[in-house]
Amino acid sequence: MTSENTNNKKSFFYRSLDMIEWGGNKLPHPAIMFASFAFIVLLLSALASSLNFFAHHPTTGKEILPVNLLNSDGIRKIFTSLVSNFTGFAPLGTVLVALLGVGVAEGTGLLSAVIRLFVISAPRKLIIFVIVFTGVMSNAASEAGYVILIPLAGVIFLALGRHPLAGMAAAFAGVSGGYSANLVLGTVDPLLAGISQEAAKIINPNYIVNPACNWYFMSASTFLLTLLGAWVTEKIVEPRLGKYSGEADSKTMEQLSDQEKRGIKFALFTSFLFFLLLAFMVVPESGILRDPATKSILHSPFLTGIVAVIFLMFLLPGIAYGIVTKTLRNDADMISYMSKSMGTLAGYIVLVFFAAQFVAFFNWTNLGLILAVKGSEFLKEIGLTGIPLMIVFIVLSATMNLFMGSASAKWAIMAPVFIPMFMLVGYTPELTQCVYRIGDSVTNIITPMMSYFALIVAFIQRYKADAGLGTIIAMMLPYSIVFLVGWAIMLMVWISMGIPVGPGAGLFLQ
Repeated sequence: MTSENTNNKKSFFYRSLDMIEWGGNKLPHPAIMFASFAFIVLLLSALASSLNFFAHHPTTGKEILPVNLLNSDGIRKIFTSLVSNFTGFAPLGTVLVALLGVGVAEGTGLLSAVIRLFVISAPRKLIIFVIVFTGVMSNAASEAGYVILIPLAGVIFLALGRHPLAGMAAAFAGVSGGYSANLVLGTVDPLLAGISQEAAKIINPNYIVNPACNWYFMSASTFLLTLLGAWVTEKIVEPRLGKYSGEADSKTMEQLSDQEKRGIKFALFTSFLFFLLLAFMVVPESGILRDPATKSILHSPFLTGIVAVIFLMFLLPGIAYGIVTKTLRNDADMISYMSKSMGTLAGYIVLVFFAAQFVAFFNWTNLGLILAVKGSEFLKEIGLTGIPLMIVFIVLSATMNLFMGSASAKWAIMAPVFIPMFMLVGYTPELTQCVYRIGDSVTNIITPMMSYFALIVAFIQRYKADAGLGTIIAMMLPYSIVFLVGWAIMLMVWISMGIPVGPGAGLFLQ
């Protein structure tokens, strides 16, 4: 009886996901969707402006007014910025540059050989855990997880005879759903800490928030999300996808030849020399890739130029492997491999053009800022405190993340409201920031507003040509739900045990 009820529940859940996928895929092509969103934003900007829809900035008290993009100034701005919106869209350049290097590594056969070596030698039961964990850790290297790990996970699963979309889903869940968690500090830590410190000064002008203030909690979260992500993949996502019957063919399980093994050794030696040189430029306090003024690594050319590191990290070993295996005979071969990798992104580039216009229009109108302030003020007015406020705050952050992708932009608006509020009821700014980061991460994987969502669509379509927004949302929704619930429970247990969220960052104000 219990087993039958469980199966019925699973069947109902799968049917619900199938309905979400069906409905989502009935929507127009993602490029047309973004074009439609951009047009709707234009209409809303005019409507909000005519209705005098505004908010007061929580820090300065100044009015945040909607900007009408359908007046003469707005139309001129649209016409003059159409190209720069596209060329200045950050994920576009990141993907193109990184894939130039990846294209050489792929064209020479290095990636295929490394994947085969990995698949043949790795315990199959641990592969999902390794993929999710690597995804969570990859956010320290900025965009590397999106550009490299997600398509790589699909190839690995296909080589194992499993559904490639399940592997890509696991990687995407770790990279984007676990964006805030990590065992090391990333670029987002000092950014959010600086905003939190300014907000805390509203109550205590001398309060200091250090960049590592959430490190204890986020380090522990890395292992929690790895376990949850692996569980969702094995118990929900992969059973729903079933056996892969697409046209993609896997040839990566062949044993490595002696020449390929020599090529990998030479590539590893080249990588060692590259990272040795990189360490020489980063590790010493006088390293040329450190911040010239502060000598810090957090805001250094090394981290801001991580895409260049990714490019060279694949290009140089790819060249070394190609020379040994004779798959790279001359410079024309290298350019050919780069060109081939660019050719696979044609659909993505078209989609990005419309996505870039939508994001730019939405930012220009101030509608996102006004809606964020209004939502924050509403929660403050209804008087929630303590754990219930934190849970609602997580949900609010997760909901806002569906409409505003930037973690720092949302926090710049929410911190001046919620940090003082939490301080007045006895909670530290560090804890408030930690709560925010949970909500800010879990819905990354189901919102088209996430900068790399278009790229994920392109990756998925390699194995499922008719995949659309509904396919990805239905596939990733279980991760969002489980991550949200599991992370919230961990937060409540953490608070009840009184564990600091980071070095020098307690939970309660004295």
